[in-house]
Amino acid sequence: MNVAIEHISTDQPPDEAKARDLDYGWQSGNQVELLENGEAYFPKVFEALREARREILLETFILFEDKVGHELQGILIEAAQRGVKVVVSLDGFGCGELSPAFLGELAEAGVAVQMFDPASKTLGIRTNWFRRLHRKIVVVDAEVAFIGGINFSADHLGDYGPEAKQDYAVRVIGPAVADLHHFALAQSGRQPRTRRGWRRRQQRPALWSTDKGDGQVRLIYRDNVQHRDDIEEAYIHALSQAQKRAVIANAYFFPGYRLLREIRNAARRGVQVQLIMQGQPDVLLAKLAARMLYDYLLKDGVVIHEYCQRPLHGKVALVDDDWSTVGSSNLDPLSLALNLEANVLIRDRAFNQQLYERLETLAKNHCQTMPENRKPRLWLWRLTVGFLVFHVMRHFPALTGWLPAHKPRLKPFEAQHHDV
Repeated sequence: MNVAIEHISTDQPPDEAKARDLDYGWQSGNQVELLENGEAYFPKVFEALREARREILLETFILFEDKVGHELQGILIEAAQRGVKVVVSLDGFGCGELSPAFLGELAEAGVAVQMFDPASKTLGIRTNWFRRLHRKIVVVDAEVAFIGGINFSADHLGDYGPEAKQDYAVRVIGPAVADLHHFALAQSGRQPRTRRGWRRRQQRPALWSTDKGDGQVRLIYRDNVQHRDDIEEAYIHALSQAQKRAVIANAYFFPGYRLLREIRNAARRGVQVQLIMQGQPDVLLAKLAARMLYDYLLKDGVVIHEYCQRPLHGKVALVDDDWSTVGSSNLDPLSLALNLEANVLIRDRAFNQQLYERLETLAKNHCQTMPENRKPRLWLWRLTVGFLVFHVMRHFPALTGWLPAHKPRLKPFEAQHHDV
């Protein structure tokens, strides 16, 4: 028996058709656990998946056929075979190297496998670079959810070697899981059931919670319709409210001027602002782009660290003593202007302190700190090139999304059986 995989096109991308005006407010009474790297993340996720009784919703940018990917595949197959509804959404670029056999085994077991914007190579090169499904969300039985920056690949484990990634995710239990479940179900193309008392909100919920209690969580996301700037606005608003400290650890840092200005303004009014950037990047261009912004920030008191132990892949931040965010969104043009992203905002003092301690350990023990009195060389040249690169990089990815040839779709796979 051979298994063939067939692409079946849908008429509309689910992100744009199903959830274009979904806004999620703050939910109180949640338990939020910080998971650092694959050593903490994979055991928790795999345990939840093995205990699933009714439903698994999983979406990820990268899934590799390595020891992590094969373990995940086995768990999902076992879940589907015992009657759990399993829906897996993958990005066509990040998961473009998955073999038909790997996907076929999932589909044959009853797993609903979907690929966002799949495309074959042109002259050996993948062309579906932009507008990617970059979210990393897992929701099990609408009872526990995971969200962050960690993909399902062995390069998130320390034993991978010097190229192992430094990254973060969270496990959420409590009322906010209902919003994560509702969102994940809508993005998968399945029509979520409307809960009693839940409705689409006509006005955006407040970016800053009015309740000072701990355990508050709010889901925010970025699409290419009505939520293009939600994640960026959340950063800007939090920084504008900062009074004591702000720490941003982000793998790909090249934000727009408004966010840069708010970072600088916070430092100017006495907030202790620290940035943790890549010092050992997996993409050299990311380091070069970020360094073009250093002089602008350093002169106003922003402290910049470059993490040099291994590639930084995290997308986390904290402000003062209780506001934090963890998710998939980098602070670069792709994430802020094009990709499909999702973060959670967290108001919780214990979580904030734990994240702060982890990042402080990183900064003190494994980072190189940029000197405050660093003297820029070739100042006029750097200013001119920086200005041009800033504006080109900021707008170029968004412009590519309007190209007629680029129309991303979520396409399901089906296993077809053929007699041999």
